[in-house]
Amino acid sequence: MKYIAKKPKEGINVSDVHPLVEAGTLVVGLTAIFIAIVLLLVFLIEAALYFVPAETEAELFADWLPEDLVTISPSDDRLYEAQMLVNRLSAHWADAPYTFRVEVDDSDLANAMALPGGLIIVTQGLLDEVESENELAFVLGHELGHFRNRDHLRALGRGIVLSLFFAVVTGNDVAGIGINVADVTLRGFNRDQESDADEFGLAVVYAEYGHVDEAWRLFERWDEQRNGTTGIVTYLATHPDAGDRVEQLERLAQRQQWPAEGEVIPLKW
Repeated sequence: MKYIAKKPKEGINVSDVHPLVEAGTLVVGLTAIFIAIVLLLVFLIEAALYFVPAETEAELFADWLPEDLVTISPSDDRLYEAQMLVNRLSAHWADAPYTFRVEVDDSDLANAMALPGGLIIVTQGLLDEVESENELAFVLGHELGHFRNRDHLRALGRGIVLSLFFAVVTGNDVAGIGINVADVTLRGFNRDQESDADEFGLAVVYAEYGHVDEAWRLFERWDEQRNGTTGIVTYLATHPDAGDRVEQLERLAQRQQWPAEGEVIPLKW
């Protein structure tokens, strides 16, 4: 029997799926894999950093500042008064492993951040919003609460991953990466972390003044403004809703039987 070879069918090596569909599937798949890798890196770095002793962290970051931080003049009264207030508040945390440093960021956006090594950044925009020392004391006490619970390491872990990502995408030298204020402001704490920081912050305010009068007045004003101004958007984007926060703080004060009336101290600038 003679074998007669048959011609292959036309298009045998051509997929029945439209090329655009195949390309879209490939892009989606690679994106999903990339996101999964980034999330895994964030988790692993944050987990590793959490087990670094606070004393070691404080030593490593003793003189560190974010590379893009623009600070006000060291002779500015606001910087001095904010540092003195942090010193007084932190004295109520007897075993604090940090020597807290305050820097005032030359920014009109209202924000406050707890960064590695005991660094607290407060913006000019936030200092323009507070109307009493009591209001500022609670904001600073809240940031101390993040140090107390070591929540701030989330910012460091996420900053490292973001810096690595941009270094790879832009082709920059990975050895030269740094952590920017813009990186750490993208972090967010969960509801429990924010509540715990609020509780610690209000506790040190009570310990300092013997009452919590005006401690949350800043957030009451922001809640009354509801639509807000561009100056406070950053703070509200990285902290709990102002209205919900006021209600939680009021309940906390009532539960702890902390007096809600007392001397309100004016700002010294």
